[in-house]
Amino acid sequence: MTAIAVLGSTNMDLVAYVPKAPRLGETVTGRAFRTVPGGKGANQAVAAARCGGQVVMIGAVGADEFGVRLRSALTAAGVDTAPLRTVEGASGTAHITVDDEGGNSIIVIPGANAAVTGLESGDEPRIAAAGSLLLQLELPLSAVLAGARAARAHGVRTVLTPAPAQPLPAELLAATDLLVPNEHEAAALTGLTDPLRSAEALLADVPEVVITLGAAGVLYAARGRDPLTVPAPRVRAVDTTAAGDTFVGALAVALGEGRPMPAALQWASAAAALSVQRHGAQDSMPTRAETDAFAAARPGAAS
Repeated sequence: MTAIAVLGSTNMDLVAYVPKAPRLGETVTGRAFRTVPGGKGANQAVAAARCGGQVVMIGAVGADEFGVRLRSALTAAGVDTAPLRTVEGASGTAHITVDDEGGNSIIVIPGANAAVTGLESGDEPRIAAAGSLLLQLELPLSAVLAGARAARAHGVRTVLTPAPAQPLPAELLAATDLLVPNEHEAAALTGLTDPLRSAEALLADVPEVVITLGAAGVLYAARGRDPLTVPAPRVRAVDTTAAGDTFVGALAVALGEGRPMPAALQWASAAAALSVQRHGAQDSMPTRAETDAFAAARPGAAS
């Protein structure tokens, strides 16, 4: 099993399903409401574990009912939660509206995640023992930087999802091996709306970039190599909330197993395509067997 460490957020997702998302000042009637364990860090951890990775989760939950549920959900997925600390106060929450087209809008309230400002005793050895460290930007930047430094010091591949999008310090970019923004985040980082031009600009700071393009698939670029595109499998999306996190978790597993990048991207795209056909964040993430079967039945074509 490939070993993966995740330093990131845990949130309880409070999800409202509506025919159409309300505009500013508008009230609409929803058709369902669910509370679902989420957070970009926890989502990536669960996705990687379900796809066959040996995963450890570093972060924090609050001393509340949500914290108990968040930890239990990670444990049930096979994630090692020993370094997931409990802090006073509320757990993080994400307030999500999902429309009938599967689109979503999200407001994140950090809660306990804000208490993770750096690494604690035992965190660095766990990172050093992993093949990859998955990072996002829902923790304080000081913690993200500390994790990236530890990974670089021990030769661990650092995979950064720059979400929510914000300016990235040069030190963090220098310690990042693979940057995985979506097309909107790539545009925010570079000021360029064309994904290929964005990828080329980002290669000035990081050696490899994967830009996720939603239903259009993914674009991969690396220094000294021709760009590669992998179309997404054609499916009917009902909820895209955790598609990006599913992709990153599955990609980390595939790369950790030594798959070539084109094959790894196709396999991770299959996992993401399965997730958008189901409701929820972690609830939507496929198992390894499901991903293998779907990828074999509907292989993507790289170009």
